[in-house]
Amino acid sequence: MSPNFRIVLHAPEIPGNTGSLGRTCLALNAELILIKPYGFDISEKAVRRAGLDYWKHVQLKEYDSWNNFLTKEQPDSTQIFLFENGSGKPWYLAPYQKGCYLVFGGETKGIPQTIMQTLPDNFYSFPQHSSHIRSLNLSNIATAAAYECLRQIS
Repeated sequence: MSPNFRIVLHAPEIPGNTGSLGRTCLALNAELILIKPYGFDISEKAVRRAGLDYWKHVQLKEYDSWNNFLTKEQPDSTQIFLFENGSGKPWYLAPYQKGCYLVFGGETKGIPQTIMQTLPDNFYSFPQHSSHIRSLNLSNIATAAAYECLRQIS
């Protein structure tokens, strides 16, 4: 079955977030795309040790770089939605479509500026009303965006 949409993690750093998003993708019939480098090991042995018994069922693709991802996937720019802290448009205004790509950066570095500059109109964010936090948890915001995407395409 083709995926409803794709969650793309660019240089993820925390294995727990990636594992949680793998579970979300499995639940929503979404594909998980990981773009290297990773801040952890996702070998079969490491995943098994982490207790991710569902991991073998996740629709997973891996790419060595953003350019490699673009070359292989060939997404139209209207299919790419970038999520980052800041003053982007609200996540619920994104015109999600079946098969689209929800792109999130690494937990401490975010999406590289070089990517953001090539797709400035594709930038969305979640509100933060407190100055006491730097950012929201990656797996939480990606899951929120995933459910909004599913709501719009269903």
